[in-house]
Amino acid sequence: MAEFDPTSHPHRRLNPLTNEYILVSPHRAKRPWLGQTEVLQPTNLPEYDPACYLCPGNTRSGGQANETFDHTFTFENDFAAVLPPPAPIAPIAPHPLLETEPVHGGCDVLIFHPRHDLTLSRLSLADIERIIEEWITIYHKRSSQEGIKYVQIFENKGAMMGCSNPHPHGQVWSLSAIPTLPATEFANLEKYAQSTVAPSNAPKGPQGRPCMLCEYAHVETRFAEDQGRVVFKNEHWVAVVPWWATWPFEILLLPYKRHISAISDLTAVEKTAFAEVLSQITIRYDNLFSCLFAYSMGIHQRPTASSDELAHLHLHFSPPLLRSATVRKFLVGFELMAEAQRDLTAEQAAARLRALDSKHFLS
Repeated sequence: MAEFDPTSHPHRRLNPLTNEYILVSPHRAKRPWLGQTEVLQPTNLPEYDPACYLCPGNTRSGGQANETFDHTFTFENDFAAVLPPPAPIAPIAPHPLLETEPVHGGCDVLIFHPRHDLTLSRLSLADIERIIEEWITIYHKRSSQEGIKYVQIFENKGAMMGCSNPHPHGQVWSLSAIPTLPATEFANLEKYAQSTVAPSNAPKGPQGRPCMLCEYAHVETRFAEDQGRVVFKNEHWVAVVPWWATWPFEILLLPYKRHISAISDLTAVEKTAFAEVLSQITIRYDNLFSCLFAYSMGIHQRPTASSDELAHLHLHFSPPLLRSATVRKFLVGFELMAEAQRDLTAEQAAARLRALDSKHFLS
């Protein structure tokens, strides 16, 4: 019997945050691709687009006018997915399988910069720090509102990720319920804290309890950088292609020097380091295929500013591109009906991202 080789033999890996498995099939990376290709997104965008509803001073699609801003700009989404309270009373369920839970909250749009052509990968560290400060401001504001239980910060970049406007921006949805994915993570973090004695000297969570992500960061940062899954690391943050990654070049970004529950708990030095690692991740993404690399990014953290959930601040980057700027990974068939599957190992993806230039290809 052949000795197991993770670079060529199919195997499964467990995602402890979701308690789900991922099937890794590295031998399939050699198969030819005759499927759909995406339209290459232009890289020569103008600094200002008079037709863009997110550029300074322009009129948005809902009819409101933007301020003539010179850094970040936040406004309530003109087409919000959830509406302010009061929410209607839930109707009586005609059957236990047909229950309805009304939800209320609010949705904000955060424009990263007045320039139409500058994504996170091309912004200065000072500009990225302003975005971080605005995330913190919105998190405090929304989580202090009555009935709000969770504040989800995210960014969709690229048309293939459903972004309808290339002007660099993100969103914040605040809800009266904790959404499914973060709720699942919190449940598994709590389960780990209750059932496990952390086997290392990794930082601990609240009340000295074991923290799964503190332990995981400790494990990843112990590997030699040319052998493990670390893409970039500075004094406070580490970006890894996680052991259980689903998307080809997925990244998990988290603080590793101490347990931090929310962005509002970051020190000034940690915010500066946060800006640096965000810059380095997004630069490497763009450099991978010399394109404006598409992804969805989301911040998972303590549900609200006053809650005491066992949460560890982290970011998920889920990019769809697989082989080139125009060939993406599809989650279909087996992935929808059985479990997630990937061809490229996490270690192979990390090695490719780690080897890329730290300067943007357009600079």
